[in-house]
Amino acid sequence: MSDTAQSAPALLGEMPGAEFRAAGHAVIDWIAAYLEHPEHWRVLPETRPGEVAAALPAAAPERGEPMARILDDFERLIPAHTTHWNHPGFFAYFGITGSAPGILAESLIAALNVNAMLWRSGPAATELEQVTVGWLRSLLGLPADFDGHINDTASSSTLVALAAAREAQTDLRVRAEGLPGRPDVPRLRVYCSEEAHSSVDKDVITLGLGMSGVRRLPTDAALRMDVSTLERAIAEDRAAGVRPIAVVATLGTTSTTSIDPVLPIAEVCRREGLWLHVDAAYGGAGAVLPELRPCYDGWELADSIVMNPHKWLFTPIDCSVLFVRRPEVLKRAFSLVPEYLTTPQGDAVRNLMDYGVALGRRFRALKLWFVLRYYGQVGLQARIREHIRLAQVFAAWVDEHPDFERLAPVPFSTVVFRHCPPGVSEAAAEVSTARLLERLNATGEVFLSHTRVKGTYGLRLAIGNIRTTEAHVARAWELIQQLA
Repeated sequence: MSDTAQSAPALLGEMPGAEFRAAGHAVIDWIAAYLEHPEHWRVLPETRPGEVAAALPAAAPERGEPMARILDDFERLIPAHTTHWNHPGFFAYFGITGSAPGILAESLIAALNVNAMLWRSGPAATELEQVTVGWLRSLLGLPADFDGHINDTASSSTLVALAAAREAQTDLRVRAEGLPGRPDVPRLRVYCSEEAHSSVDKDVITLGLGMSGVRRLPTDAALRMDVSTLERAIAEDRAAGVRPIAVVATLGTTSTTSIDPVLPIAEVCRREGLWLHVDAAYGGAGAVLPELRPCYDGWELADSIVMNPHKWLFTPIDCSVLFVRRPEVLKRAFSLVPEYLTTPQGDAVRNLMDYGVALGRRFRALKLWFVLRYYGQVGLQARIREHIRLAQVFAAWVDEHPDFERLAPVPFSTVVFRHCPPGVSEAAAEVSTARLLERLNATGEVFLSHTRVKGTYGLRLAIGNIRTTEAHVARAWELIQQLA
């Protein structure tokens, strides 16, 4: 990128327009080349801890430096030491995509630099968020009585949802009186399966309920929450003086993408007066496919649902949508308007700061709007359908090979498996599978992650990148067989 001007910044004022244009063209050219050939880079760098920090000055420069020098240092220091989530061989965690339309939108978001805390501080951002979230709700087949807004991640969305669940227990008066030192407040409990995301525990800790505030329930053979166990747990807790307040069901768990039976769980929650939060951060995107809708039976009965467009809907991180059936409960939990934030519009407009912890809010809706418009419903369906097909292809390869074993069903686009040749002990299979993971990731061509399924060590191959093709999946399988 060294073809941009080398002039040093002036002491006052903004970067001159001509210099900005030159640098902007250089950045866009670099991004375009990167997106066209992401395989040029190792998906997992060979960086040693502290290596990047050691290559950087100990202090910021006293005087400004030319943008050309900064861009050259970016190219020299950053890509080679980055784990490339936009690489088609990225199969770890959940393979996410920063797609080109979303990247363009991110540039405009930065340029506008909106803080959409109030309608007045961001009219377009506020109203576009409402409309775009409504589009997404319709694409997912959710009923119109779900309201929604955008947070940064599913951890934040689930925190907001569980805070609303606590606020829905109006006799607790938590907003006014808090929890500590109150003998009139019993221990509170949230239920989820043993496969649920760790953010549930972290959020419950943050809300002051402690680690004991989460009761993780065993799963059935398909790794789903056992509803009869849930019912027994609620009854046991009530008998022991513990007060249930919420259940978190998951549609696409992080380890195995298992699908909790939401419909019977919703019936239990209705009968027991509990808030039902559905974590569909990853799996929710699959609801754009009509053929997958049976997987989501009952989620329309939830009190809240989180779905992350930045996981499997090709939107650059971060973008987490929280749908809620009773937004007034969120507002009751979080709305706090100091004098300096009062506006002439008052309650006549929607102020997004009233529905969560954050006061400052990025214009995240713009990138989701770009993505939904550019790909459209048909384009999104085609890409998600292809990822599911590729996962089924890979799962069939695993099932057909005598030295490998699949550890979980494959409802979406993630396959969990291990290396387990006939006659090998469980301990030896774990060692072999762990070594295989090290060798695979050391190639720089692919990046996989691991998990445990009912205590068994396994590898996860998660397909979700918009640039991943069958050739990339076939290459991963070739490497897996060679290195096992």
